Amino acid sequence: MNIPSLMTFKSDVAFLLEDFSIRQAMEKMRFHGYTAVPVIDRAGKYIATLSEGDLLWYLNDVNENEGAVNTEMLFLKDILKKNKYKAVNINADENTLYSYVLEQNFVPVVDDRNMFIGIITRKAFLTAIKQ
Repeated sequence: MNIPSLMTFKSDVAFLLEDFSIRQAMEKMRFHGYTAVPVIDRAGKYIATLSEGDLLWYLNDVNENEGAVNTEMLFLKDILKKNKYKAVNINADENTLYSYVLEQNFVPVVDDRNMFIGIITRKAFLTAIKQ
């Protein structure tokens, strides 16, 4: 199985930058209708995947501890935790990709420098296996 043939390339994927505010992230996720989005740094390296749940739990915790939250003054780089969405290397084998697809709705794809180059959706993977 050829990973590039399954990929949706970065140019066609909604992603967030780690220096975006929480408000910017929520607006972009809402606009695209996504519940999880890859986060990269300004150089293009994959950092993590941010989910709606990550945002909700963070905002809940901050609200409990500090009161009202200004979402324009909180930044993704400050709230991202250990990534539960693993990225797969463009040269990975089918078994590695399969194990990631089992756990994630989409799998971020990186090159040898950990640069984000796209995603593989679970649907694309399963469609390819069925053929």
